[in-house]
Amino acid sequence: MELDPLVLSRIQFAFVVCFHAIFPVFTIGLASTIAGFETLYFKTENPIWQRLSKFWIQVFAVVFGIGVVSGIVMSFQFGTNWSNFSYATANFLGPVLSYEVITAFFLEAAFLGVLLFGRDKVPQGVHLFAAIMVATGTFISSFWILSANSLLQTPDGLELINGMYHVKSWADALFTASFGYRFTHMALASFLTAALVVAGVSAWFILQKRELEANKKALSVALWFLLFLAPLQTVVGDFHGLNTMKYQPTKVAAMEGNWETSTGVPLLLFAIPDKEEQKNHFEIKIPKLASYVLTHDWDGEVPGLKAVPVEEQPPVFIVFWSFRVMVGLGLLMVVFGFWGLIFRRGGKIYTSPAFLQGLRMMSISPFLAVLAGWVVTEAGRAPWLIYGQMTHAEGLTPSLTGGMALFSLIGYITVYALVFSAGIYYLLKVFKGGLEKANAPHEMDEIERPARPFSAGHVAIDGDL
Repeated sequence: MELDPLVLSRIQFAFVVCFHAIFPVFTIGLASTIAGFETLYFKTENPIWQRLSKFWIQVFAVVFGIGVVSGIVMSFQFGTNWSNFSYATANFLGPVLSYEVITAFFLEAAFLGVLLFGRDKVPQGVHLFAAIMVATGTFISSFWILSANSLLQTPDGLELINGMYHVKSWADALFTASFGYRFTHMALASFLTAALVVAGVSAWFILQKRELEANKKALSVALWFLLFLAPLQTVVGDFHGLNTMKYQPTKVAAMEGNWETSTGVPLLLFAIPDKEEQKNHFEIKIPKLASYVLTHDWDGEVPGLKAVPVEEQPPVFIVFWSFRVMVGLGLLMVVFGFWGLIFRRGGKIYTSPAFLQGLRMMSISPFLAVLAGWVVTEAGRAPWLIYGQMTHAEGLTPSLTGGMALFSLIGYITVYALVFSAGIYYLLKVFKGGLEKANAPHEMDEIERPARPFSAGHVAIDGDL
């Protein structure tokens, strides 16, 4: 059987991106959460906030490390598997990826050291400033990455000359028609991820009756964020969907499983899209609801997949069901947000085993929702690398063979499996130790320091001064 380098390269990039994406989305939200804990400690001097910050900083350090390792190789693939694409977009992607390193990664790296090791070595205000700078760095990083991705979705500000794109307007290229919606959607997803993980871990500790006062405070804060952010995310998602229908109608048609451009289109709750036969099987639908959701008009027109040739249609089944996974999990987050509001009366959010166990299970939901969302975004763009302008086949490295692509794919899977296993191992150790171990005195702090400091330039010997 002949190996297709295009298929293997797409699988490889999808694997690397999906593996990497779950870590930044968590660290972005968690960095802001830590900055919030540090701010509360700075203002109130309540040691509980410091204890929470110390614990979640340990979690952040492990996840940040995995994210850095998993993200480094992503840029390598542009040159090894997608050289035509790299050459064509070098004038834009080269500077953007460099700016991301200079403005974001360096900022995070510089202040992360202070955040991790400087608590007792710098003034409290400086430590707070370091936490804020780390959080700021994560958002700057997401700005550059989402700007680059948005250009591929809704290209603007570029001109193709002799096979290479040249930037006509940096403002248009950086701030494309879809950028604002994507950035806001991703930022809210990051906050929701952090809120649900903090809520789930805190619920687990409460069920074990560990550090009850601190974990109750963390759970309460996380549930307030969930209450307001989950419904807000649905509103932002609605605007994002309207924008996508305007600039990427075929993607929306795949999300809805709609084959014919028509009005009064029903919302499909369940269906099995069949790209070969260009129709759906076993539909369960709500009349006209898709038209209303996408156009805010019960008789609004919704684009169909048959409006473009079959070769320009994305993998409908994958996009259709990934979209439903994302939306379904988002609605479940809204339910838990309001459930928490109802259970606040009488402190049931701390005492209801069903609610606390539910939060534990929900802690994995934002990662699944983010992965499903990225599948919709990237698979829904297929077969385009640059929407409407460059296909995956046109961007592939000409000399790449199926064997080469398979070899690198196996290598990435092996390395990432080792990295992920090590990361999970250390995360479980952090969670097992809990706030107690994170706030335990360091061994060196328990050793009585000598009356005179030892230095290389002065060694005290019996009777010597």
